[in-house]
Amino acid sequence: MNASATVGVGTCLSTSKPLSIGLTPVPICLLRRRRRCLMIGAETEVELAASEAQPASRRLILLRHAKSSWQHPSLRDHDRPLSKTGRVDAVTVSRKLQRMGWIPQLILCSDALRTRETLNIMQEEARGFLEAEVHFISSYYSIAAMDGQTAEHLQRTICHYSRDELFTIMCMGHNRGWEEAASMFTGASVELKTCNAALLEAPGKSWEEAFAVAGYGGWKLQGIVTPSSNL
Repeated sequence: MNASATVGVGTCLSTSKPLSIGLTPVPICLLRRRRRCLMIGAETEVELAASEAQPASRRLILLRHAKSSWQHPSLRDHDRPLSKTGRVDAVTVSRKLQRMGWIPQLILCSDALRTRETLNIMQEEARGFLEAEVHFISSYYSIAAMDGQTAEHLQRTICHYSRDELFTIMCMGHNRGWEEAASMFTGASVELKTCNAALLEAPGKSWEEAFAVAGYGGWKLQGIVTPSSNL
């Protein structure tokens, strides 16, 4: 084998030192760039791990029905429709909730006519409400009139109908039970006039965990949406 062939195989003609075949020197700037990418990747993994370790937030909307009409006194209380003012207020509040991003994935609603009409208007106004899963709970009408029982009843029905992948739930009902429940959950004195929505939040990987951790008085009151509020 001649000298030129030997050089072709793996020696340097000027130094006669072996060459590292197939390895190309990497520029320092590229090495630094790769190091930064590795560091960013590691930081992202740490952040993801931390976010997975923290319980997700559960958001609860307690909405009292819009203003009802007393135009027909012979009607049963259960069958009273909304007034003109109530219809306008339902549109306004649905727009505000949508603008704030408080769109329920699950809606539990009293079967009284005024609550059903409130929901229908909100569904017509905000598409997100139309896409929510809806259940009409007949007991929501009667439980609201019973002292001190609404909060526990809401907790039971929410845990019954909810799933872990549902993070925002809205319960639609009546006073005095709804403002009583909002006050018990948050530990604050909450007043809910017609078409007022109390926005509550608590941590938890499930709704059961959220109620267990927050209990009574541990839910954070994020605000009260009213037809006239600047939200």
